[in-house]
Amino acid sequence: MAFAHPAFFYRDDVDYLSGTVPFIRAGLAAGEPVAVAVPGPNLELIRDELDEAAGQVRMLDMTVVGRNPGRIIPGVLRDFADHFPDRHVRVIGEPVWAGRTGTEYPACAQHEALINLAFDGRHVTIMCPYDAKRLEPEVLDDAELTHPVLQDSGGERISVRYAPMRVVDGYNVPLHEPPASVALRFDSANLAQIRHLANEWAMAAGMTGTRLDDVQLAVSELGANSLDHGGGSGVLRLWYEEGRLVCEVSDAGHITDPLVGRSPVDPRVPGSRGLLIVNLLSDLVRVHTREGSTVVRAYFDRPL
Repeated sequence: MAFAHPAFFYRDDVDYLSGTVPFIRAGLAAGEPVAVAVPGPNLELIRDELDEAAGQVRMLDMTVVGRNPGRIIPGVLRDFADHFPDRHVRVIGEPVWAGRTGTEYPACAQHEALINLAFDGRHVTIMCPYDAKRLEPEVLDDAELTHPVLQDSGGERISVRYAPMRVVDGYNVPLHEPPASVALRFDSANLAQIRHLANEWAMAAGMTGTRLDDVQLAVSELGANSLDHGGGSGVLRLWYEEGRLVCEVSDAGHITDPLVGRSPVDPRVPGSRGLLIVNLLSDLVRVHTREGSTVVRAYFDRPL
């Protein structure tokens, strides 16, 4: 079986289980590796319904592992599928739920579109549930653009609107201006200063230990990317927004490969891993890129 990426529209718990559990059981019966990455309450629904069979499934809370949509392809989907290169793999991935914010959603939609590019030609089936009762109509419309097959309680049909790159491009828009921020222009002579400035802001936000290291490393990687691929300089801006520290790096580069930062990299292969590292460390990453300009924003949740 080649790559398949159906969207499954459900309206209640019974509906949800009627679509997901048979999909899982069919995979287990065929001897296929199965993973489920969905929000916690839905994960428990599936776990309870599967009973003892749940032990044969890799179960992940998507609100944790997929907090940053840019992390899902490399850190969840590829992390699982790449362990079974010679077998067909089944995954249920639910990256969009009613609690997602308007800032997060564009990254979710782009993620769903890019799954098709990341797994083209692979023996993988990724089912993506959508709560048709609670999600906005625009979200369901995007699902028809990012999934070649649509499923609901009435059966399965081909999506005649399937056009994933339309979603990738459609959400590649200028990011909103923050109300206030601090800015530092950098180049090779003062690159270390952006790490120190990010450290100060992260500490002021109450971050310590590993989380403090994450912020510093992410900013360092973005700065290094600007030196290597963004014209040799850039601008770091920092601010707080909706309970998060936001670290933005802008430069004169242009990201032309939409999978940059979303594909695992063999450590033996030389080359940049900056945006991948940022995706793996951050709680959200938003990007706007065009000829002569790239802006990357990494969001880090402040401690409660």
